[in-house]
Amino acid sequence: DFINNFSHEFKTPIISISGFAKILKNQELSQEEKQEYLDIIIRESSRLAELSTNILNLTRLENQTILPGKNTYNVSEQIRLVIVLLEDKWSQKNIEIDFDCDEFYIHANEETLQQLWINLLDNSIKYSPERSKISIDIKKDGEHLFFTFADSGKGMSKEEVKYAFDRFYQGDVSHKTGGNGIGLPMAKKICELHGGEVYIKKTNER
Repeated sequence: DFINNFSHEFKTPIISISGFAKILKNQELSQEEKQEYLDIIIRESSRLAELSTNILNLTRLENQTILPGKNTYNVSEQIRLVIVLLEDKWSQKNIEIDFDCDEFYIHANEETLQQLWINLLDNSIKYSPERSKISIDIKKDGEHLFFTFADSGKGMSKEEVKYAFDRFYQGDVSHKTGGNGIGLPMAKKICELHGGEVYIKKTNER
């Protein structure tokens, strides 16, 4: 599964770029057609570059045992900024983001923790239906903070949950959702480096 998913994620944009580059050699194409094909090549190139960057970031994180550069900052405000950062994605699907909580402070590596919230929110947006709601919540219990990202997607089966944090694993074998199976493994490693953990459950599960 790992080899199949890895190959698919890299091969698909490469084939697309190569195919449309060959079509562009046709002298009879209209200007509109040329522009459309160039846009596809640019989009697929960006997807390939993003995938490569994510793999490098995950590899870097996996090789770390401690995380330097920690400081105390307002994590509630950081999540608000991430919501704004991903506004184009959730607004395109007319999704409502429900996040209204107190101000919480955390001692962490700010850069990597921001990547965690981006990955979790992006994942929620990706699997949420149109005109639904994503709820984000922070609760404090003693010295621990609990962060919840809840969406209205169909959820994962027990089998999918078992492998969800494996690199390149995707429950959606059709690849229609456009994921690459790196976001959740990266989220898991970031949590571990901060002494925390991440898990998935349906709302009707305890």
